[in-house]
Amino acid sequence: PQIMYYFKAYADLLHRGQIAMGDKVNFSVPTGNFGDILAGWLAKKMGLPVGKLICASNSNNILTDFFENGSYDKNRQFKLTMSPSMDILISSNLERLLYHLTDENAEAVSKWMAELSSEGKYTVCDKVKALITDLFDAGCCDDEGTAETIKEYFDKGYLCDTHTAVAKAVHDEYIEKTGDITKTVIASTASPYK
Repeated sequence: PQIMYYFKAYADLLHRGQIAMGDKVNFSVPTGNFGDILAGWLAKKMGLPVGKLICASNSNNILTDFFENGSYDKNRQFKLTMSPSMDILISSNLERLLYHLTDENAEAVSKWMAELSSEGKYTVCDKVKALITDLFDAGCCDDEGTAETIKEYFDKGYLCDTHTAVAKAVHDEYIEKTGDITKTVIASTASPYK
């Protein structure tokens, strides 16, 4: 159901005249379990002009590491953060992406999931790693950076929750790193009053 968020955001940008039909839009998504950002990838597969999907993690940056090197390793310290919906070390929805990126090779994905279960880690093949690098970017933001981002935007008159702040901070780093100034939607996943 989260797929519709991406189409709605795109339609809103069109309606406001901020993009023209067919323009690509990036999305920076705070995620731990990889569900919302997977919906963005599915929206792209359905034809929505999505540029980069930016996977924003908190200090439990297992997804950032995975997108950077193709290795998923849960053998690390679990951290309790101020963005608790992202405090996850096993991103169960990532398995769905891997299934599609391997041309629905259930055997390969099952092997990786078995390695995750027995050894706490797995590494995808070069072909899948290349696809991931083309489709996604990733970054992480610790609690200090989250608090700084909240204050920065609160001083500008906008109160954002901790999860949204992670996505905004990671997006800012993405721009610095790549110079990509494509129109970007910052996914907001929780009420600031929670």
